[in-house]
Amino acid sequence: MAAYDRELARIVDQLNRRASTPPAGDPAPALAETGTLDELLALAAHRKATDILLIAGSPVAFRIDGAFSAAAGSSLSAEEVKNLLLPLLTPSQYQQLRREKSLDFRLAREGAGRFRINLHHQRGTLAASIRLLPARIPTLEALHLPSSLERLVERRQGLILLTGPAGCGKTTTLAALIDSINRHSRAHIITIEDPIEYEHPNHASIVEQIEVGVDTADFAGTVRSVLRQTPDVILVGEMRDTETISTVLTAAETGHLVLSTLHTNDAPQAVSRILDSFPETNQPQIRQQLSLAFLAVIAQQLVPAADGHGRYPALEVLMGTDAVRNLIRHGQDHQLRTQLITGRSAGMTTMEQSLAALVRAGRINPETAQAHCFRPDDLQGYL
Repeated sequence: MAAYDRELARIVDQLNRRASTPPAGDPAPALAETGTLDELLALAAHRKATDILLIAGSPVAFRIDGAFSAAAGSSLSAEEVKNLLLPLLTPSQYQQLRREKSLDFRLAREGAGRFRINLHHQRGTLAASIRLLPARIPTLEALHLPSSLERLVERRQGLILLTGPAGCGKTTTLAALIDSINRHSRAHIITIEDPIEYEHPNHASIVEQIEVGVDTADFAGTVRSVLRQTPDVILVGEMRDTETISTVLTAAETGHLVLSTLHTNDAPQAVSRILDSFPETNQPQIRQQLSLAFLAVIAQQLVPAADGHGRYPALEVLMGTDAVRNLIRHGQDHQLRTQLITGRSAGMTTMEQSLAALVRAGRINPETAQAHCFRPDDLQGYL
């Protein structure tokens, strides 16, 4: 760790010294030479970091195993952060950043890999959050996810939702599910993402990947468009608004397998979030559509391992059984929790049951499970 700190401090000091002022107006051509920025990205990849933060007034920080490392090296100034990041942009990206005050884009660096970069402003200065994108798509087994998820995507139509907070691994789990379909089925798969994080080569299936902002304008219009392209499987990166939710439900109801995400903490909340997106007068129709399309909601967290190396997924899984569909159709959402608790034979599990299983397997500590559960009394009962 000491050697890592010294290397990071050396790179940060060189960044401070070598950052040069960009030309007035639009920056230089895209992907200008960035000197030790490449070294920083390569070091982050070597340390198996998932994120890098570049913030004025703070040293560079890496997120490793879910926690940001103790920063090393001197703090970056506002000018140094700006001069480090702006040369990465094309003129159009630079204008978008000036106009909208934030920007998402991807970057590839030989020897370091691919990166998703979010530029934003805080305290009147430019900052960046850089996500390292894995070169390979992990399998469900490598992610310590249950094989029941692989059986779930063998279905020919319906809606599968991944939920959870930002950074909980939703995108990676979806990539593993799409990869499973790609390898085992002869299907036409279309993904709609913002941005594309995992690149899927064709295996048994044909995969098209559409990036919002590059290949298309928005999610909702693109879902309607791809329905005319004879897809078997559609991945919608995020159901951000009512229009997108409506088009996703229609796609899942009309003969397509659709996978998407929502930001909710538990599985029953996903049902409420979908319904609450629509006016009350439309909700009976939406309940009917959702009950017909519903396959599963998987709420996910990533929980630090007991040995301090890596993280394990804890899952809450609500399956679309006849009983669950009937509750959704008749507005009895408050009973979905009961179905979760009693539906083990149908492949369901609560977050507390999942955390307790990880504790019993020695993968996480009881204290860690307690910090990540929603219902502490239930967790104690399972333990």
